[in-house]
Amino acid sequence: MNVKRRSLIGLAALLPVTAAAQTKRSQRRSNAPALSAARTIVAGAPLGVFLSNAPQGARLAIARPDDPASRAIIVVEPKHTVPALPTPGVVGTYELRLTVDKDGATVILLRQPLVTTEPSATLAAPERVGRGQGLPVRGIGPNGEQDRVMLVKPDAPADADGPRFFPAENVEAVLEAPDQPGVYELRYILHAPLAEHRILARRPVTVE
Repeated sequence: MNVKRRSLIGLAALLPVTAAAQTKRSQRRSNAPALSAARTIVAGAPLGVFLSNAPQGARLAIARPDDPASRAIIVVEPKHTVPALPTPGVVGTYELRLTVDKDGATVILLRQPLVTTEPSATLAAPERVGRGQGLPVRGIGPNGEQDRVMLVKPDAPADADGPRFFPAENVEAVLEAPDQPGVYELRYILHAPLAEHRILARRPVTVE
């Protein structure tokens, strides 16, 4: 057998091994966790996240870029589906992370930059309403899970209670006007991490 033929036989013998190694590397890549989400979002708006092959006990977190792995502003442990993450209600630069605990310490598996922009809101409602009557209202803003539209006195604090609805459930609702006549204020209140009870929009309503 000449040298050329022996070389060809040796190469053929290596092909199955090389193919098997490539297959194993491909499988490892396909089984690796993957994370994807928008990199810019309105502050306080829910962030949809695509997550695959997350290991057992993994968590999604939003933190400041220089925060250590063990510190975060928001932490959610995904179960069967990945919920929309609340985002900080303050404009800034953050980091979306996939973390897991190993040997008693938090380890960052994946990370992605996240920038939040200035939030705003709009309100629509009649200027006047009768006492105890229904007031049709429309409120649109970041629509975070805890955001609310409320009818209160103009001098009421931001955390005051009153007739309300949650735009995340429906941007339109009918609020019951107070029995006491006077000037009231319709408010869109952002309720997000780092920015609880922040009033984004106001609209006067007179109860007659």
